[in-house]
Amino acid sequence: MNSTLVTRVYFEDATMAVTANVSFTDKVRAHIEILDPVTWISVFPCLAGGVMASGAMQPTIQDYLLLLSVFLMFGPLGTGFSQSINDLFDLELDRVNEPTRPIPSGRLTEKEALLNSIVVFSLALGLGVFLWLYIGGTRGMIILLSIVAALILSYIYSAPPLKLKKNILTSAPAVGFAYSLVTWFSANALFSDIRPEVYWMAGLNFFMAIALIILNDFKSAKGDKEGGMKSLTVMIGPKKTFLVSFFIIDMIFLVFAWLEYSWGLYPLVYMMLGGLLLNVYFQVKLFRDPKGDISFLKATVEDGFGNAIGKSDVAEHKAFLQFQVINNVLFLVNNLLAAGAIGLKYMH
Repeated sequence: MNSTLVTRVYFEDATMAVTANVSFTDKVRAHIEILDPVTWISVFPCLAGGVMASGAMQPTIQDYLLLLSVFLMFGPLGTGFSQSINDLFDLELDRVNEPTRPIPSGRLTEKEALLNSIVVFSLALGLGVFLWLYIGGTRGMIILLSIVAALILSYIYSAPPLKLKKNILTSAPAVGFAYSLVTWFSANALFSDIRPEVYWMAGLNFFMAIALIILNDFKSAKGDKEGGMKSLTVMIGPKKTFLVSFFIIDMIFLVFAWLEYSWGLYPLVYMMLGGLLLNVYFQVKLFRDPKGDISFLKATVEDGFGNAIGKSDVAEHKAFLQFQVINNVLFLVNNLLAAGAIGLKYMH
């Protein structure tokens, strides 16, 4: 009996034993865990920005319920579906790399995980249909098509034969589209026609997601290469990957500053350019020493934001997480301030 078969038999036997002893409470927790609640956070700033930029939401129960609906649709349900379906198709890999995940640990069977995916998929699609019928017209259609496209991409991202995640040229745009592009449009369409500025804002967030995904892959270059994954780091090496990612990020900051100037948001221009200079400083630091700590952020990542953005014992990953805090705070603060200013203009 070869080692792979022995390992698989061991895990299957252990899984059957654990499954028999899982309590109802632990089963519910496992169903929530497979939806990976930490990832839901990633869509919320884009949804908030889209709503703020509309300038049309009213402080009524109806509008608050609509806002809750779109947050649930793209967060726990839409993003949750992408995580649960990924766990199903990565089961064999997780048996080795992450045996404590709900399926390989035996807290959920494959059938239960599949049912979980079907339920959240159906609820997300159902909310999309409801909002389409309730809002109607072009705005309702934008919301429905957005969630349909995001759900389809979430599936083919993990599922063969396409498995978009295997190649950075398909995986990064897919994530940027589902997490950062359609979320802006859907949230904006919830309360108004798409504002002209939102096309730009959605595009900037789309490219920022791509840049961060490209950069994130450098930490796992060895495993990606062995697993046949075509990350940019595997294709062109870590140093060139840094340069590509940093170039995209810095161009986003410059374009954002130019847009804010053209929109008359002059204080935000100075804030954006100052943020760019700070970002460049830390980019140089990360480029020179991919394993080095950003000292004042070490505790923040490990004890503060660590639960939200993830933790790691890999030095390269810790350095990236620290840079991510700096970059995301600078970018997202400007996002929300600009969205609020755009919304105020349309309120008047």
